[in-house]
Amino acid sequence: MLGAACLLASAGVVGQAQAAEVVVKTLNSGPGGAMVFDPAFVTLAPGDTIKLVPTDKGHNIETIKGMAPEGAPVVKTVVGKEETLTFDKPGIYGFKCSPHYLMGMVALVVVGGDRSNLEAAKAVQHGKLAQKRFDPLFAQVP
Repeated sequence: MLGAACLLASAGVVGQAQAAEVVVKTLNSGPGGAMVFDPAFVTLAPGDTIKLVPTDKGHNIETIKGMAPEGAPVVKTVVGKEETLTFDKPGIYGFKCSPHYLMGMVALVVVGGDRSNLEAAKAVQHGKLAQKRFDPLFAQVP
């Protein structure tokens, strides 16, 4: 279930001239190995969107507890369904594929210039494979 309907963008909102859209694919195999988001690291401006495309079925995207700015809506999309998510609140967001989190299927999204929750996001504990993938993603945070 989605924690906040306002995070889903309607077709009218996605079409705003100043907003950008980044397509993120869910893959059984891709850059970085098995069970990955492509790309796994995304930088956005406030108001930009991510279009989650279930290239390989059986995946979703869900906020990892402790890895989002204070007050940001919680995301949990339906497995195998294409979704468009709008990011209005600046900060660092960590996401997982619920069915494949133990296999290290994670992503990191940076919105705007606010890095105030970076250390809190880094402090969240993960399984071995997820942590192995988060380390190089955090290294890309500007």
